[in-house]
Amino acid sequence: MIIDAWAQHPTERHLRDPMFASLRRWTRGAIPEGEVPVAATLAAMDQGGVERSLISAWVAPRNVMISNDEVATFVAASAGRLVGVGSVDISKPMAAVREVRRCVTELGFKAIRVLPWLWEVPPTDRRFYPVYAACCEIDVPFCTQIGHTGPLMPSEVGRPIYLDQVALDFPELRIVAGHIGYPWTEEAVAVATKHENVYIDTSAYTARRYPRELVAYLREHGRHKVMFGTNYPMITPAKALEGLDELGLDEEARSLFLRGNAARVFRLEAGLPRVTDPPE
Repeated sequence: MIIDAWAQHPTERHLRDPMFASLRRWTRGAIPEGEVPVAATLAAMDQGGVERSLISAWVAPRNVMISNDEVATFVAASAGRLVGVGSVDISKPMAAVREVRRCVTELGFKAIRVLPWLWEVPPTDRRFYPVYAACCEIDVPFCTQIGHTGPLMPSEVGRPIYLDQVALDFPELRIVAGHIGYPWTEEAVAVATKHENVYIDTSAYTARRYPRELVAYLREHGRHKVMFGTNYPMITPAKALEGLDELGLDEEARSLFLRGNAARVFRLEAGLPRVTDPPE
């Protein structure tokens, strides 16, 4: 069974936010009327063979599209199949630190996600650093986006090389960089190779669209560093998996990619040891 490292169970205000109009040009998907039931997300997971999905809150400047408490409600209604990922307002550092702690200790979330393009600053910006420290203190991964943006916002803040400095400053921080990093995929692979605790997830791309640099990394020395993601509801799990058999993954690489790496990094199975990747 598969773990989806990047998904959302959307609220209606999230789906209808004008910033996603450019994405709808690509997907040609209709916006459903009213709130989407949790059962619809679980059904999409079933169609793709996904056992568990990490679903995130969306906190943007002056706008909360999916709140942490809403995510907790969705998780509670999913019979354990949805896993919460929190988000915070980085413009309020101490409130952000307190919210990181609340998300993990009270809501039971497994990670925190903040998107640089939403804030129009790179992940080396000083406002991110209290969040990194809080994630290290409470021992949860920090998730973010690398690569260009689908919404019409500046993409430069998604350069993977910014995470090199973050990983140097916080070597104990587990960083999961979503959306592959295109058009800077080689840069993403270089940063993930250099730093033990930097990982890549493949959300927002179907398997047929993975850049060749990423496929080579996934087949060989990066098999412990790449995990499957969808960016649902933009891409359903079944759609995201199209072309998987064409990647030429051996049994070990395929198992780590679809489940093992996410289970280890997000600690989704009882008794997992502290994350230490085997030497390359």
